[in-house]
Amino acid sequence: MAKPAVQRQIDKNKTSLTLEPHQVVLRPLVTEKSVELSETLNKYSFAVSLVANKDDIRRAIERLFKVKVSKVAVQNRKGKPKRYRQYDGRTKNWKRAVVTLAGDDRIELFS
Repeated sequence: MAKPAVQRQIDKNKTSLTLEPHQVVLRPLVTEKSVELSETLNKYSFAVSLVANKDDIRRAIERLFKVKVSKVAVQNRKGKPKRYRQYDGRTKNWKRAVVTLAGDDRIELFS
């Protein structure tokens, strides 16, 4: 009788979404800081989906740009308060990923 309870517990923990690579990586972040990081330390910055984890980001970058990823760091960024005339609001929360590439791999978007 214990087996169905164990199976139900395992199934309950499987809630991960499977995202396609173009759904994970939303856009590259091309700023002065990110261009310098790409030139000196081989690190590239991207805005990514809020539901993506490090493994999803690694797979997406490797498939989209055909490079080898050695490290992924993520930051959850909070939206900023904004006003338009008498209306108060906020920009959306977003996630930033800084990806370190292995060896001599390069992404040509940042050159």
